[in-house]
Amino acid sequence: MSQFTTTDGTTLFYRDWGHGQPIVFLASWALDSRVWQRHMLHFNALGYRCIALDRRGHGRSDDPGQGYRLDRLADDVAELLEHLDLGEATLVAHSMATGEATRYLSRHGSARVARALFLAPVAPSYAEGSREAWSMDEPTTEAVLAAIRGDLPRWLADSADGFFLPAETGTTPQLVQHTIDIILDASLQALVECFRAKRVDQRAELATIDVPLLVIHGDRDVSEPVEQGRDVAARVPQSRYIEYAGAPHGLYHTHLERLVEDMGTFLRETELQPACPL
Repeated sequence: MSQFTTTDGTTLFYRDWGHGQPIVFLASWALDSRVWQRHMLHFNALGYRCIALDRRGHGRSDDPGQGYRLDRLADDVAELLEHLDLGEATLVAHSMATGEATRYLSRHGSARVARALFLAPVAPSYAEGSREAWSMDEPTTEAVLAAIRGDLPRWLADSADGFFLPAETGTTPQLVQHTIDIILDASLQALVECFRAKRVDQRAELATIDVPLLVIHGDRDVSEPVEQGRDVAARVPQSRYIEYAGAPHGLYHTHLERLVEDMGTFLRETELQPACPL
């Protein structure tokens, strides 16, 4: 089993498939490496090495009872890349993981990273006084956390339609249930603390990202509004932005075919560009 131990003594699990230029997949809040397996198979077939991490408290990683601030989560990503001695990596992050990837790049730099792709990113800021009106406010955050603490299975069932839009995207009941099961497998403490961990101001950090970035967001996203993706792309110097009409937050699944095509185009085009000077 592929795993490593972080500097704070937490054992983290990761999937590591194939050989070639590495793509590192970081899952959204509450999910783990299992959601990336079809993407990994696709890019393995194209000659890429695909790696996906289980965040602490998720999947097969340890449930250490601590370490859910963005700095520590970003350090976990850094220590994975160091453990595998990766270079010229592509970071692919969904939702909350885009905040982790941003913190990784601002805290550890881009020496090991050639490019990044953010799917349905979190807001540049959730801090009162700097957040935009379309980002989740503190009272809404507390209401969601109360629902998660009180009856997580019910909250997940109530939220599934908005996450996948199954009637429109053809997402099967089995896939919806599989996703719910992954979340129920995570530490409740990790879910609560990670939900709060993203509520920071990362506007200045986004401006320092010095690698090419592709941002993809769906205009039917009820979890992280599409305005967030537009705002993130506007703040990163070397960014591209693609908006998927009719796509929900779970676009990694609902729009898989288009997504891997757009990812592949981005990889090919940025491989042809000279590296940015340090």
